[in-house]
Amino acid sequence: MTTLTTILGLIPLAIGGGEGAEAQAPLATVVIGGLLLSTLLTLVFIPVVYITFDRISMGIRNKVTKKKNTVVHPQ
Repeated sequence: MTTLTTILGLIPLAIGGGEGAEAQAPLATVVIGGLLLSTLLTLVFIPVVYITFDRISMGIRNKVTKKKNTVVHPQ
C-alpha cells in the first residue's frame, strides 16, 4: 500500500515538465523502478525461495528418518 502511494505520487514528477525536470524525471523513474522491483522480489521471489528450501529440507529430513527406521534382519 505504501509502495503504491509512493509510486502514484512520483508519476507526476516522472512525466512532468518545468524547472529542473531534466534532473527530477530520471530520478523519479529510477525510484519507481526500484520500488516495483523490490515489491516484486518481496512478494514473489522470497516466498518461492523459502518454499524451495523448505521442500529440500523436508526431503533431507525424510531420507534421514527412513535410514534410522530401516532395520536389518539377519538371516
